[in-house]
Amino acid sequence: MLEPDTKEQGRKHLAETLRDLRKAAGLSGERLAARAAMSQSKISRIESGKVLPTVVDVERVVNALEAPSEVASELLSLARAANVDYASWRSYARVGLWRKQAEIKALAETSSTVRQFLPAIPSGLIQAPEYARAVLTPAIEGNSSRNVERAVRVRLDSQEVLKDESRRFHFLLTEQAIRWQRAEPDIMVTQLRYMAGLTDRPNIELAIIPHGVTVSAAPLNIFVVYDDRLVMVELFSGEVALRDPQDVSYHLNVFEYFRKRAVTGEAARQFLEAAADDFMRPHD
Repeated sequence: MLEPDTKEQGRKHLAETLRDLRKAAGLSGERLAARAAMSQSKISRIESGKVLPTVVDVERVVNALEAPSEVASELLSLARAANVDYASWRSYARVGLWRKQAEIKALAETSSTVRQFLPAIPSGLIQAPEYARAVLTPAIEGNSSRNVERAVRVRLDSQEVLKDESRRFHFLLTEQAIRWQRAEPDIMVTQLRYMAGLTDRPNIELAIIPHGVTVSAAPLNIFVVYDDRLVMVELFSGEVALRDPQDVSYHLNVFEYFRKRAVTGEAARQFLEAAADDFMRPHD
């Protein structure tokens, strides 16, 4: 549920400008399609605003039209802007945070591979019920109010997608993400052991970057990559959706860079069990 405001206007302007540019060049949709190595139906859908063109699509069109460099530059800027969406957590809260959980499930169900980079917290797909409830309960003044119990139920329901072994899930966490005490020690123990149990699933990879490993890049944001078509980046105030193939490719590169420095498989399971034992020590 991404906020419309100027986004729709920008997409409409892009579609209209591309159509006007083709007409000014004296080309039919069929001739432009042939020059741009695209189907005529796609050209039509782009010009009518029914399909959002990628930056690559726009680049093909402006090259086929031999558009002046300043015009091409402006259209490519419009395309990049149109392929970025922002939604605030407040907007999700207004319609019910559970709708966001349903959206996550729908995205996962339409993807063959989901990669989640989690430098701060385990994602909802790998949260135990008690931990999910603690995370979804507002803690900071200004956080949007929400129906916590409904959000928890929908979050747990979204985890059903993990049972589909035709899909691959990669969860890449920092040690900070698993040790940050978001809840009471007993809940942290439950959460860590729950994740340890997931390492046995054949379609799930849990990877953890330990403290002490040299990593020359900073883990700035939580992000999720759905196949090679969409990136969702989380911010304090909301999230940004990126569809530009260059943005998607870059985030895949970032993911692989950090993944190469992580422990996986049995080593990850042992790491999680050791962290759980550390949370139990104050009770001994």
